Amino acid sequence: MYAKGITTRDIQEHLKDHYGVDVSPSMISQITDRILPIASDWQARPLQENYPIVFFDAIHYKVMENGKIISKAAYTALGIDLTGKKEVLGLWVGENEGAHFWLTIMNELKNRGIKDILIACVDEG
Repeated sequence: MYAKGITTRDIQEHLKDHYGVDVSPSMISQITDRILPIASDWQARPLQENYPIVFFDAIHYKVMENGKIISKAAYTALGIDLTGKKEVLGLWVGENEGAHFWLTIMNELKNRGIKDILIACVDEG
């Protein structure tokens, strides 16, 4: 939420209203100051050149943004490497599951080192 520009006070209210957790805005700032660089580094990490299989999917949900309920999607790319090990290649949040957004994800994966995906698994959307 913080990375999307939501204030620490709004996050504080959300945690209190939805989970009954009372956290100070300064504690939220301390947590996000530690987590955001780690998450950013993870999302930008180099990837292997080859993945025999990559699963692409999105989960759609409704959120309140600027006083309006809007649709968002959490996009995932899950790769299976040459040894059969699963690896989350990335997580992204967007407003719709369009071809342009998936192209952006594909380009990001390519820029992070992927050269070949043998099978890309997607649902019917």
